Amino acid sequence: MKIRINNKETDVLAESLLDLAKELSLPERGVAVAVNNRMIPRTDWQQTALKDDDNIVIIKAVCGG
Repeated sequence: MKIRINNKETDVLAESLLDLAKELSLPERGVAVAVNNRMIPRTDWQQTALKDDDNIVIIKAVCGG
């Protein structure tokens, strides 16, 4: 399916947000994800289904200043 991740069209196999996190090898901490402008708590990733044309924003925390 085609979705947009951080404004880049991407083909993915993932059916849920948790599957997407695994597919993208996202770290277990320091990551925030929004689907169609709605922040999704990590506890809801497994039951958050993805569909064509979803807009995903992934924000990773970084150290430094």
